[in-house]
Amino acid sequence: MEKILSGKVALVTGAAKGIGRGIALELARHGAAVAFTYLSSVEKGQALEHELTGFSVRAKGYRSDASDFKSAESLIEAILADFGKLDIVVNNAGITRDNLLMRMTEEHFNDVIRTNLNSVFNITKACQKPMLKQRSGSIINISSVVGVKGNAGQSNYAASKAGIIGFSKSVALELGSRNIRCNAIAPGFIETEMTEVLPPETVKQWREAIPLKRGGTPQDVANAVIFLASDWSSYITGQVLNVDGGMLT
Repeated sequence: MEKILSGKVALVTGAAKGIGRGIALELARHGAAVAFTYLSSVEKGQALEHELTGFSVRAKGYRSDASDFKSAESLIEAILADFGKLDIVVNNAGITRDNLLMRMTEEHFNDVIRTNLNSVFNITKACQKPMLKQRSGSIINISSVVGVKGNAGQSNYAASKAGIIGFSKSVALELGSRNIRCNAIAPGFIETEMTEVLPPETVKQWREAIPLKRGGTPQDVANAVIFLASDWSSYITGQVLNVDGGMLT
């Protein structure tokens, strides 16, 4: 297989499991050195680091909270010290605190905005300086179809993911003249550890409502990341790529 990202250094936030883990593995498979973050899943983070090195690339996990501005700055500084540069950033860290608006607490709304949206601002602001200096870079922000169409019981999550889309388009306009691209990916119903707790009947209904008649996988999202991270998409910026099996068609 062609190593289309050979020589590149990538960062994936929230990569210990689920979509983030799939993205980190695919980046390594295509030749990129991979830095990644985790917060509470220490053992899974350590296991991922070991697995990534199996692709004969440099890899290092950092226990870091992307929602904290100072921590994000320190993370980027550490990555530059350890890897020498940063070419690809995938802002993937995120949480859910689902509830109807009438039952949603201020704390749960703010937690989701801070983790899902503030983290994207923090990491992007910290990484833009080295990218501006090298006059290149690809920033890929993981949004959601919920950020495009909304979803009952997820007003906090939808707000954070819609915010990511607006942020990505604005960054694309600001940094495009320096050959730094910024795009968003909006996954649909992706089957991960989070969806395993759903009732089987609910999962069945979701699958039947999707034109391709299946849920997505972390690999499906990772494939889109590789496209946007590589020179295959060198003339694409400020876009939202839906990876949803036709859900929003």
